Amino acid sequence: MTRPFTAILFDLDGTISDSAPGILESMTHTFTTVGVPVPDHATLMSFVGPPILDTFHDAMGMDARQAEHTLAVYREHYLSHGALDSAMFDGIDVVLHTLHQAGLPISTATSKPETPATYILEHYGLTGDIDIITGASDDEVRSSKADVVAEALRRLDARGFDVSRPVLVGDRRHDVEGAAVHGVPTIFAEWGYGSPEEAEGTVARAATPLDLLPILLP
Repeated sequence: MTRPFTAILFDLDGTISDSAPGILESMTHTFTTVGVPVPDHATLMSFVGPPILDTFHDAMGMDARQAEHTLAVYREHYLSHGALDSAMFDGIDVVLHTLHQAGLPISTATSKPETPATYILEHYGLTGDIDIITGASDDEVRSSKADVVAEALRRLDARGFDVSRPVLVGDRRHDVEGAAVHGVPTIFAEWGYGSPEEAEGTVARAATPLDLLPILLP
């Protein structure tokens, strides 16, 4: 049987990693440090996943200089305190290992910069089953989901992997929209941080990580 997809892209926050506790704590520290009112919990949760500079610009109304300063404060605290205040979602390690053993190439496609993304995945012991770690560039020049997806596909193709039928697994609207720019369908991770409305336009939904396997390996 022909497999429906030839390459799998995974979001990180809310898909592989239950990273909200560390992100929210670091954001609270950051906004307090720079003298910005801390949003309520629901608003902070909406910041988990999308590119963080977009959050500072669009949601918090910061100008470019203030956003860059805030980003520097956030990064310092998150790397030293928040990055490992997280956990793998139950079963995601089994999914990644099963897909890898089946010969399906895997890349992350996360708006988190690659340095902390790599740090987290190494801590979880997942790097052996992920062929390429692709995320935002550390300078945030590449941060939109569309740009990250394009880079993930470019890297997989450069390694000789078949990217003729890729799919993204993600939990937020920006995953769906960013993948769609390149004609890549999305499987919605219902266990993540997105609302049900954010699943609009996806080709499938999975309630738990293990529910991905019959979709990706029918």
